[in-house]
Amino acid sequence: MSHGFEMPGASAAPATVPASAPVAWLAAALGVFHRAAVLLAMIALVVTSAILTYSVVVRYFFHQPTDWQDEASVFMLVGVIFLCAGYVQSLRGHIGIEALAGILPAAVNRVRLFLCDVLSFVFCAFFAWKSWTLFHEAWVDGQTTSSTFAPPLWIPYSMMALGMSVLTLQLLVQVLVRLTGTVPAPVRQEAP
Repeated sequence: MSHGFEMPGASAAPATVPASAPVAWLAAALGVFHRAAVLLAMIALVVTSAILTYSVVVRYFFHQPTDWQDEASVFMLVGVIFLCAGYVQSLRGHIGIEALAGILPAAVNRVRLFLCDVLSFVFCAFFAWKSWTLFHEAWVDGQTTSSTFAPPLWIPYSMMALGMSVLTLQLLVQVLVRLTGTVPAPVRQEAP
């Protein structure tokens, strides 16, 4: 099912903010992080494309293999995926099964969405905790990949841990908003 992201004017609902001040503050802080993460992700995708293109050109035309491009690209893609997961969740853009949404009454559907958010929060909190333990082990033990390039594994584990922590916080905000409600967003006055 389409969420209508691609349609102009799809968000006709009035803008709202969390009713609870701490939740509103956390949502705003996450919004700042999301914007920075998306900007960095765009840059990382361009750099990854350049690295892979360089690798192909050097290997094909100059017969010089490179041993670092795959891991550098994978590390950047790990960062892109995990650091932007919270942003995608803030848009409710992750894959979901919407077959029940059209059948269930609105009140039951709200309960279903709340339970999905709570279960997702629990799962992501566990995943974030395990990611931080992987990061700690890689940092303390000085773990590296098994290639000749051998970059440290704490790099992708740190991005995975940070990304899962942000996703967990985003889910927490969504759960708390369902519990505390929202209020209309303040209207900004345009300067003449």
